[in-house]
Amino acid sequence: MTRGTGRGKTPAAPRSVDVAQVAGVSQKTVSRVLNGERYVSEDVRRRVLDAAEQLGYRLNSAARALASGRTRTIGVVALGTALYGPASLLIGVERAARDAGYALSVVNTLEGDPGGVGGAVQSLLERGVDGIVVSEPIDEGAVPLASEVPVLALGAPAGAGTPASAIAAGVDSVELARAATEHLLDLGHRTVHHLAGPQKWFAARDRQAGWRAALTAHDREQPAVVEGDWSAASGYEGGRRLAGRSDLTAVFAANDDMAVGLIRFLTEAGLRVPEDVSVVGFDDIPLAAYVLPPLTTVRQPFDDVAREGLRLLVHAIENPDAEPPAPQSQPVELVVRASTAPPASRSTPVRTRQASPNPDGEAHSPPAV
Repeated sequence: MTRGTGRGKTPAAPRSVDVAQVAGVSQKTVSRVLNGERYVSEDVRRRVLDAAEQLGYRLNSAARALASGRTRTIGVVALGTALYGPASLLIGVERAARDAGYALSVVNTLEGDPGGVGGAVQSLLERGVDGIVVSEPIDEGAVPLASEVPVLALGAPAGAGTPASAIAAGVDSVELARAATEHLLDLGHRTVHHLAGPQKWFAARDRQAGWRAALTAHDREQPAVVEGDWSAASGYEGGRRLAGRSDLTAVFAANDDMAVGLIRFLTEAGLRVPEDVSVVGFDDIPLAAYVLPPLTTVRQPFDDVAREGLRLLVHAIENPDAEPPAPQSQPVELVVRASTAPPASRSTPVRTRQASPNPDGEAHSPPAV
């Protein structure tokens, strides 16, 4: 359907009334759908969107902003990384924002550049965003931020580089790590060693805290921690440092990639997993079910965390004077596979061998810690 304006004239752009006519709804309903308002049935929403696409209709975002005082855009400050956890969380935020009728504007920062966070927030404010998500999982020290819009701190404590009024949401890594450690203790292991992530990361600190809490609650010895950098290569090197310990029967690795590297070294060193050493990871990456042995791990509910965080942020945007809703906790999900078992006795330390080369012929490098 194209509206003409007379012979020789350019066809006029479609209007919302045209969309309403094609969709068989009122013009007000078209406005509600295109503004992302709630309480519109999925059938009606789909008809309106299909009609708008058919006609080539686009809601003028500038006009919408003037009318409502909002741009229906949420800014995101994210660490520029392809690591599974942060990347999965960012995808979850995008889905949740879209479902809530908001667009995203993302600014990536670099590790080691604390000024980048403040600059990113200022850039987003200049774009007129309605709210900001700060998904910065690394502690870069004090980064004072001022923001006149609601802020969601995702994956970091509120106040860590965010305004004191920021809404906090994220995975409860402490409880997940505690569950992973207690699984090994419940199998009968006297203690559990920990292959930790880099301690600048809030998540790595939380996972180490959960590991310690479980051992403390069961009155067990806390072995010296071995720190990696999240990579499988650092897990492999961590295995070299762990394998010679005579009390080694169980390891909780702070992520699945390091757990995979650890298992590789243990196997090359002559240790069987799980008969000699049980290993638990963290994240439940897609590969975890397909390594040998399939990896026991704790699953991070990225989509649920993003959805809950966006729910709180959108409420603060749309109801600035209302009390915030009660946050919803996420369940702890332990995925038990074949990398864990009751301990077998081992009285002598294993003699570790030299690291085997990578497929490209270069030796494994030590973890960047």
